[in-house]
Amino acid sequence: MKKDDMKSAKSRKGLWWIAAGIVLILAALSLALFNWHQDRQNGEAAQEYLTELLEQIPQTSDSAEEQTTSGGGDLLAEYAENQPQEEEPVAEAGGYDFIGYITIPKLEIELPVLSEWNYTNLKISPCRYAGSALTGNLVIAAHNYNSHFGRINELNTGDIIYFTDCGGAVREYEVVQTEIIDGYDVAAMTADDDSYDLTLFTCTWSGTNRVTVRAVEKSN
Repeated sequence: MKKDDMKSAKSRKGLWWIAAGIVLILAALSLALFNWHQDRQNGEAAQEYLTELLEQIPQTSDSAEEQTTSGGGDLLAEYAENQPQEEEPVAEAGGYDFIGYITIPKLEIELPVLSEWNYTNLKISPCRYAGSALTGNLVIAAHNYNSHFGRINELNTGDIIYFTDCGGAVREYEVVQTEIIDGYDVAAMTADDDSYDLTLFTCTWSGTNRVTVRAVEKSN
């Protein structure tokens, strides 16, 4: 092969690699833009459902934190005595059933919690994956959108989480552990029901693992 032909072949090969690189960059940007749009869209939708849900939940104070620290314990005791069932009361908003809402002050998020978990519901808001706040083994799953549970890995031991059910009862939880669980180890989410009163989890960006936050209910 002549030198000119060799140079031409190398030039074409170089251009091909450049073009391939540009395509990959554009694909990555498109994916990032799509994820950003989904995050924003679903975050706004969750807030709309929360607004509708709050109109139906009895409010005894201005915030979950205030209710818990200013007599919320009496409310919880009274509520528990009158609730023989092991399931939280359910309220409908936007055609969906919710069991209440979760407040995480450190992350500045407040989100409604759907009563049933499935992939469709997961795009809307956090969902009850298993258990109940009434029986002390509530597990809540959510997408890793920043507007949902995408930042729960930032929670540390001692951080506070509130769950308000549709009857107006507020429970205060303290984070005791954050761990990474294999995405295929489904049983690990509920294996320690007796040790943790509340578990939050979401998938990592790779989707192969689950960021898992464990918390215990604080006694008032």
